Amino acid sequence: MSNENSLYERIYLVVSQVPSGQVTTYGDVARLVGGACDARVVGYAMADLGKYPTSLPVPWQRVINAQGGISTRGPRQRQLLEEEGIAFTEKGRVDLARFRWRGPEPAFIAEHGLTALDWPEDAPPEQGRLL
Repeated sequence: MSNENSLYERIYLVVSQVPSGQVTTYGDVARLVGGACDARVVGYAMADLGKYPTSLPVPWQRVINAQGGISTRGPRQRQLLEEEGIAFTEKGRVDLARFRWRGPEPAFIAEHGLTALDWPEDAPPEQGRLL
């Protein structure tokens, strides 16, 4: 397996954990994956979904940009998110404080060698940081 395939599999593994009714950002996925992954690589992996075989269900529509906006596949992505109960503002953005996923359970993070996101109890999700 090439390094790109391995990295994409880790990205798809993280995205497969995002529950219905929640979203994550390209940057959050990249921080969870760690290593050479950045938000742009996550975007490439989402664009290439289907080119690489994966047995995981990958809810691509739940990955949005850091401003709460849809970066690709516009109307279809918005429709899928709205069907999951995610609301958009008048400016077409998702309220990240309300709908942002805070990452997988600690046991899943440890099992898969991911990097945990630290979300202080009283901080809004957009202020998360790496441990």
